[in-house]
Amino acid sequence: MKMTTKSTAIYLISVCCIVFFLWLGNEGDNPLAYTGSELQYSVGVLDSDYALVIREAVARTGIVASTPQIVMNRGTYTIDFKYETDETGNVVELWEMGSKIAGWTLEPGQNEFTVDFTLAKDAKQLSVRFNYTGKGSFIIQKVYLKPRTLFYTDTYFIIVLFLLLNLAGYFLYQRHLENPIAQDKLVDACIILGVALLAASPMFSTYLFNGDDLSYHLARMEGIKDGILDGQIPVIILPDGLKGNGYLNAMYPYLFLYIGAFLRICRVSIGLSYKSVVFMANLGSAVCAYYAVKSISKSRRTIILAVVLYTLMPYRFTNIFSRGDLGETLALTFWPLLIAGIYHIMLGDRQKWYYLVIGYSGILQSHILSIAIATGFCVVSALVFIVNIWKEKRYVEIGKAAGTAILLNLWYLVPFLLYYFSGDLNTGILRWSGYFEQSVNPSFLTQTISLYNKQYFSLGLPLLGCAGMGILYLVCEKKDNKSNLNKYLNYLLVMGFVLTYMITGYFPSMEISKNDFFNSILTMLQFPWRFLGPAGACFLFVGSIRLSESKILKPYKNLIFALLIGLNLLTIISVPADNTHMPYDDVTATASKGHDSKMAANIGIFYPHEWRKAGILDEELTTNVVVSDISYVRIYGYSKTGTKAQVSYISDTDGNYLELPILNYYGYRAHDENGKRVDIVEGSKQRIRIMTEGDGKEHTIYVRFGPVAEFIAADIISALTLVGIAYLYWRKKFPTKKVNAG
Repeated sequence: MKMTTKSTAIYLISVCCIVFFLWLGNEGDNPLAYTGSELQYSVGVLDSDYALVIREAVARTGIVASTPQIVMNRGTYTIDFKYETDETGNVVELWEMGSKIAGWTLEPGQNEFTVDFTLAKDAKQLSVRFNYTGKGSFIIQKVYLKPRTLFYTDTYFIIVLFLLLNLAGYFLYQRHLENPIAQDKLVDACIILGVALLAASPMFSTYLFNGDDLSYHLARMEGIKDGILDGQIPVIILPDGLKGNGYLNAMYPYLFLYIGAFLRICRVSIGLSYKSVVFMANLGSAVCAYYAVKSISKSRRTIILAVVLYTLMPYRFTNIFSRGDLGETLALTFWPLLIAGIYHIMLGDRQKWYYLVIGYSGILQSHILSIAIATGFCVVSALVFIVNIWKEKRYVEIGKAAGTAILLNLWYLVPFLLYYFSGDLNTGILRWSGYFEQSVNPSFLTQTISLYNKQYFSLGLPLLGCAGMGILYLVCEKKDNKSNLNKYLNYLLVMGFVLTYMITGYFPSMEISKNDFFNSILTMLQFPWRFLGPAGACFLFVGSIRLSESKILKPYKNLIFALLIGLNLLTIISVPADNTHMPYDDVTATASKGHDSKMAANIGIFYPHEWRKAGILDEELTTNVVVSDISYVRIYGYSKTGTKAQVSYISDTDGNYLELPILNYYGYRAHDENGKRVDIVEGSKQRIRIMTEGDGKEHTIYVRFGPVAEFIAADIISALTLVGIAYLYWRKKFPTKKVNAG
């Protein structure tokens, strides 16, 4: 049924009204403000107006208070500071990534200070700090940060997204009029989107949940954006990381972080960019569960149950809201495809071997430790079904899947393996945790999510119910079905229980760790609860399919279906919250939670020690060029943009050197003003060292990262593999018709 002119007009007016109200709600140009009580301070007391009062009696000089560190786009901003002081010498300072970039002295007798400043590039850890002389009184009342244009473009991004969705809906509607879409497909699409939105609903809050590793993933996303602007595709080095010394990005999969990085390039806030990636992970989990189970079972009840149980699985929410582990969250997206792919390639429809390629590649491009577990899962599965593989010559499809997966991911694997085996990275810190120390008490496996304990490692009642249905079928209906699918589901049931057992304190990990080989594996895994995701995925397949096949449960199918769905929905309502229902602190909203957390002020950015050059600590990093002897070597200028740097010097004698504030990762190269290649050697604190020309003349050295021949070759192979796959898919979907001559 076509839309009438009247309904079309009403629809367009509604769209315009929604866009208008979205625009009215724009906070991007509002000032970010802190009262004295909202600052981070080490001394002083608060008065009745929430001002921070510092007096001479504190016997303290130097930095006494600061705003939280924020991620801020390049541009011009204004600091508006309201204060009182009766002594000269107190200073307002601007700091970025641990270095002072500007400072202004406050005059007594005034009560307001206003100054403009410009950021030439995006700031990662910008903060306003207050330096106290130690004399007299210093009262910090309010600090305002005001943008000349916008802090971020979140509202405009949402408006564009809303309009694009409406446009897509319009074209789908027109297509539906010409070629009606089946109702069951429309219902399935609505369920998938609805479950994804429901899973993301806790992130609709104006604040950002601060998980254990969140600050690192924010740093990665921000750094990938910088790397793209630097011209790196793919991004190997985060150019501004570690005070501009550079941080290695190739060691942690990052393909899906390009989504957030692209939004950051469009000046969307880092908070909304991260939430967008999480939403895509939720949507991807629902889609992958849908197609994976649909490829095995034709029961719509089974498919819908799998979508809901997997997308709302408690361990996924553990990773998102407690651990802040974006890598493992993304990896869990593809486990259903991996499990379905193993079935098809070893027992089922061998033509669907590509399920394994997609699932395995998705996990590889998300989380390294997850791909190690997935590889072990594949190997064990192959050993269990080796007879069937050999008998039906399914090793051909296994070879296709393995070869395709390797070629597709060569662009990431080559840099990762090269740096990992170079021997100069701080990889030892990865083994900081004893496996048995992190084991889970089995009594907690039935919980959903606790409001009182952030570390909630649980399968949850719905997935345990799936395991129970698998046991019931195995015990009572085993003889009724001897198909390959039945064998595989029994195998998944056993694997689910084995993985769950390995999570608990009953698993003898302490004894096993006495063996050096097994201890190396356990310490590499760090945490046993990593098996919760694969175990939950195994039980998911078993329970959802068994419910549709079981003759004993047939009279109770509707009741069990509703019960499992209802129990799983409890996961959402029990997500940890700070119990603050109002998004703004007060009527004036000087520092709303939304405005603050969009720039990660409540979280910050952190570059961990794992993939730094060995032994490099934060306090050992410098932003200045270091020379061997200042009596003979003079520096006339140093600048760095992205991974490109240049330095000019004059050296009076040979045998001297200069060291740039850049960590010497493989791939950097240098040349002089004449284009002549200059050797880079390892300097002190792993910096880039350049030997100088001692002719008393001025020389300029240019340093940049890449291009690296090995990486380019791997990129080309992966790109050609992807093009080849796309071509074969196109030929299969749209075969050319033969035309008879004559």
